[in-house]
Amino acid sequence: MKKQLSILSLAVLLLSMSSCATVFGGKVTDAQRTKPAAGQPSREIRTGALIADILLFLPGLAVDFATGAIYRP
Repeated sequence: MKKQLSILSLAVLLLSMSSCATVFGGKVTDAQRTKPAAGQPSREIRTGALIADILLFLPGLAVDFATGAIYRP
């Protein structure tokens, strides 16, 4: 029973850390959600959140890019 509880708590912890920029990045602004128009500079990516997503839980990277939270405000 203790082993199952520890495995379950570890799984919950991993899922909660699944997308670092979404969880810890704060509120996502409109500038982060919209793609830049042609001729405008591209958006900068939060490198710390990118590295954390790659090291901790790779599918979280897709969540961060989908929500726009990976981009700097």
